[in-house]
Amino acid sequence: MIDSRALIDPSAKLADDVTVGPWSIIGPDVEIGAGTVIGPHVVIRGPSTIGKNNRIFQFASVGEDCQDKKYAGEPTTLTMGDNNVVREGVTIHRGTIQDAGTTTIGNDNLFMAYAHVAHDCVVGNNVIMANNTAIAGHVHVGDWAILGGFTAVHQFCKIGPHVMCGTSTVVLKDIPAYIMANGNTAEPHGINTEGLKRRGFSPQAISDLRRAYKILYRNKLTTAQALAELNKLLPQCPEVAALIQSVETSSRGIIR
Repeated sequence: MIDSRALIDPSAKLADDVTVGPWSIIGPDVEIGAGTVIGPHVVIRGPSTIGKNNRIFQFASVGEDCQDKKYAGEPTTLTMGDNNVVREGVTIHRGTIQDAGTTTIGNDNLFMAYAHVAHDCVVGNNVIMANNTAIAGHVHVGDWAILGGFTAVHQFCKIGPHVMCGTSTVVLKDIPAYIMANGNTAEPHGINTEGLKRRGFSPQAISDLRRAYKILYRNKLTTAQALAELNKLLPQCPEVAALIQSVETSSRGIIR
């Protein structure tokens, strides 16, 4: 299961059925769970914990030191969950002590070729980052978000759950839950209706979210005024509650 040409540090902990391709390098303080397949020419640095049934393709760099100039070699970490696919040339860096000290990747995510996840990012579950997408340090990406190819996200931004960004979107502020965004810089373009239908959201929930979008973006209200109006929908619609929360917890402000 482990190619004789791979270089694996004696302190690395690999489950018995992990596959490692030729010329891959797995450093100290790396732990890899059952069923994970590491292709050829992959570099995994530690401290990093990689879960079960992940597949990491050739030339990916996972758990490398971050590119933050303040980083001084502290033992920060990367934690990756299960069933993720990391395609060719993807780079995922460990955290910094200026944040929580770790970069966190959830489950069932797809990182297409040459995507970049910087230090201290938190990526949820079922996220798709298309080719050449890059998220800067401290970015949070919610569950089921889809970032189109060449999307660039500024540090500290939050991408809400079920967001969809078009190709080459430049994100400088937070994107609330369920929103479709596109452009340089990103502008809202409605609710991600098709995505929500595919994931089993009820017609009523989608209708309520469309009403909420109109209040937030179409009624010429300030964010504070829109939140006051949206809170009137809260008892009837938990999906709107999630949208409200993503706006209320924004530290950079939301796209408008």
